[in-house]
Amino acid sequence: MPDRRRWWIAGLVVVALGAPVAWYLGSPLFINRTIVEEFQGGGEVARGTFSDADSFHTGSGRARVVRDGAERVLRLEDFRVTNGPDLYVYLAAHRQPRSRGDVDEGFVNLGRLKGNIGAQTYPIPADVDLARYGSVVIYCRAFHVVFSTATLAPGN
Repeated sequence: MPDRRRWWIAGLVVVALGAPVAWYLGSPLFINRTIVEEFQGGGEVARGTFSDADSFHTGSGRARVVRDGAERVLRLEDFRVTNGPDLYVYLAAHRQPRSRGDVDEGFVNLGRLKGNIGAQTYPIPADVDLARYGSVVIYCRAFHVVFSTATLAPGN
């Protein structure tokens, strides 16, 4: 009888811990977060259009690197990406990364994605040499999955 009781307790612990973990991992697929940040930018340095990483991880909209006074920022406009856990915005050396290996060729982390829908802005550190980075990537750090990419081309 004591062995059976241990299994019941272990099962209850798994269920109790599993529900919050399942919610953390699964809820972003059903919940959208919309961000609308106002922006008065200057000259465009680079631009790109988001594309799907695969049939499940999709994205659309524009990525623009813009001068804002003496600083440079990444601006996402008309932006929409499949939501997921632990999403970040990267500048990546690879022009069209589709895997963890492509991203690991070199990247700069610009921070956690503010929302999976809408207009948002991310500062680019002053010491970043933009000539070394060919794309903007929406990346899931928890599972090392590319959600969407925008290959950068010179701006106007």
